Amino acid sequence: MSQIPNSRSISRRRFLKSTAALAAVGAVAPQTLGAEKMKKEKNIPVGVQLWCVRDLAEKDFPRTIEAIAKMGYEGVEFAGFYKHRAEELRKMLDDNSLKCCGSHTHIEELSPKNLPATVKFNKILGNKNIIVPWLDPEQHKTKEAWIKEAHHFNELAEKLKPEGMRIGYHGHGPDFKPINGEMPWDIFFSNTDKDVIMQVDTGNTMSGGGDPIACLKKYPGRTVTIHLKEFSATNPKALIGEGDLDWQQIFSICETTGGTEWYIIEEEKDAYPPLIAIEKSLENYKKLRA
Repeated sequence: MSQIPNSRSISRRRFLKSTAALAAVGAVAPQTLGAEKMKKEKNIPVGVQLWCVRDLAEKDFPRTIEAIAKMGYEGVEFAGFYKHRAEELRKMLDDNSLKCCGSHTHIEELSPKNLPATVKFNKILGNKNIIVPWLDPEQHKTKEAWIKEAHHFNELAEKLKPEGMRIGYHGHGPDFKPINGEMPWDIFFSNTDKDVIMQVDTGNTMSGGGDPIACLKKYPGRTVTIHLKEFSATNPKALIGEGDLDWQQIFSICETTGGTEWYIIEEEKDAYPPLIAIEKSLENYKKLRA
């Protein structure tokens, strides 16, 4: 005579099986979500703009570079070469396991006469991002002047592309002061090709009345490098993470649609001595990412 199964035991077995299945899903789901997130986001190395420590670099470049490497920076962006030859600079970078993530280069150094030497110097450094740090507002007071400059940058981009290099422009406050209702920043980048790098400086953008997040969203894929600089309406000495910027949204855009290859910290406030300021800024950055 066969035994009739107990209905309560059947329910219990079904419950345990269902619970086990849910537990398995729960164990896998976070890993799956994490994998999907990693597909969308990427790990971006952090460099420092050497303008922050220019006086120290002028006096003793080797020791300054060594100190930066020990802090945990992965690269440096030049703003002058301190009378060193390209080969000397490259050796100092290599000796400290640092990369050149960019070079702020005055527009005069990109003239037809000077461009070949500029390209050669940067090739030795291993640099492919040549960034113009400043365009004189006195010479760019009209929309036409900015459009003309945009066409110039397009020409430079075409010349640098065969060399494996890119041209870019670094923003300052005046770039966000409207000309007849239009921001110079938008006039310029809406008339440049996608190969022209948009180097947003988050602090400079805010201080000029612009919105760095709006800039990042408006020109996807063009923020190859970005300057991380804090802005605070109430604390002029605020370091990264201590002010008004929405860093998590900035990081999210850079790591998904921004096309960003380098974060570059630039800190020039007099809250701390230069080396301490960039070290604390890097520490604050790491806390934001923890």
